[in-house]
Amino acid sequence: MKGVGVRRALWESRRFRGRGYSGACAAADVNELPKMPPFDYTPPPYSGPTAAEILAKRREFLSPSMFHFYGKPVNIVHGKMQYLFDEKGRRYLDGFGGIATVCCGHCHPDVVKAIVNQTNNLQHSTILYLNHAITDFAEALASKLPGDLKVVFFTNSGTEANELAIMMARLYTANHDIVSLRNAYHGNAAGTMGATAQSNWKFNIVQSGVHHALNPDPYRGVFGSDGEKYAKDVEDLIKFGTSGHVAGFMSEAIQGVGGIVELAPNYLPSVYDSIRKAGGLCIADEVQSGFARTGTHFWGFETQGVVPDIVTMAKGIGNGIPLGAVVTTPKVAEVLTRRSYFNTFGGNPVCTAAGLAVLRVIERENLQENARVVGSYLKDRLNTLKDKHEIIGDVRGRGLMLGIELVTDRTLKTPAKNEIARVMELMKDMGVLVGKGGFYGNVFRVTPPLCFGKEDADFMVDAMDYAMSKI
Repeated sequence: MKGVGVRRALWESRRFRGRGYSGACAAADVNELPKMPPFDYTPPPYSGPTAAEILAKRREFLSPSMFHFYGKPVNIVHGKMQYLFDEKGRRYLDGFGGIATVCCGHCHPDVVKAIVNQTNNLQHSTILYLNHAITDFAEALASKLPGDLKVVFFTNSGTEANELAIMMARLYTANHDIVSLRNAYHGNAAGTMGATAQSNWKFNIVQSGVHHALNPDPYRGVFGSDGEKYAKDVEDLIKFGTSGHVAGFMSEAIQGVGGIVELAPNYLPSVYDSIRKAGGLCIADEVQSGFARTGTHFWGFETQGVVPDIVTMAKGIGNGIPLGAVVTTPKVAEVLTRRSYFNTFGGNPVCTAAGLAVLRVIERENLQENARVVGSYLKDRLNTLKDKHEIIGDVRGRGLMLGIELVTDRTLKTPAKNEIARVMELMKDMGVLVGKGGFYGNVFRVTPPLCFGKEDADFMVDAMDYAMSKI
């Protein structure tokens, strides 16, 4: 297989000189460009529609609300571990992981095998009958959570999970008010859109009973890294913005869509105390930060030393399979017996078989430790890059959930919205795909598959360095 890897590296190098690359990359000496790590794998040939044909159909038949990255969008047709391939067989390093979703690696053989085996036996029936796939996964998932968090409700997405968590908190406490954070993103349905606090993700529909507290953002927040000062705002909000009683508090430990903002230290312990004194439940949204992504911990909330009453999750739970979950205590779970609660596809045997396979891969391949080691190495390299390029205002996050905020003025923290798009295009031309987010759209979101290696980290940083030197 080594010969295959060498041939592919040469082929990719030749393509780098050709018409597949534009702007600064096309004009550059190929020896000057960062080198992608070797990978002994050749994707199967592709004979499907071209990128232009797909884009034309997408414009005609799909929602106009759908957008894409890049001036000339890439047509991704195949994936293997931390790499993606386009229609012409060109390889890309995936630094986005399908928006923090692909944790084990694209088409991980163990996950694929579990999906195929379950599909061959039973694709779907209903939870009204017994099947071991859902109970096996629920048991394994509960074992990863602290305290009495052991009752699992399966959903199809993070939005569904968060909607259910909000409803359960309101039912359990007999209160209506929910507290969430400014800059948060929790979903795009009625209840979760209310908890979301970025105007560019909110439609003008009724969103009642949600109060947004100051965001404990160490970079842009008014109190810097003083978590307890931000927590005081939640206490005041309860006193002056509610009846004094609340249903719950929902937050991410690291805001994903908001630009990889890690909450200020010591914030959640004080907030959880205030919420519980007001009769509310504490909800941890682990849709993006869960499943070992932070490296130091399996769940993001653990970085703050707290135990929530409800935990929601999705994305990494299934490595790309549509799957979400709400995990809570037996006492809180009881509220759904007051009426009939049912989800047709929640707990589908194929999805839960995939989820169990994902958990086993994370444990067997020690992906949490890899996220810690490689993530720390990558963050150190990015901080070194920050010393070199004035456009980098902040490097933040932990494990393989990192954010790089670009600004045109470090003092004023002016968002570099145009510059980030140019850097992103140049990185794509060199074979590196990353995401972007934050309210101003000026933050690189680095959330690759957890099998990402140090050589991958070097290539990503070198490509970013080269791109920034060209703008």
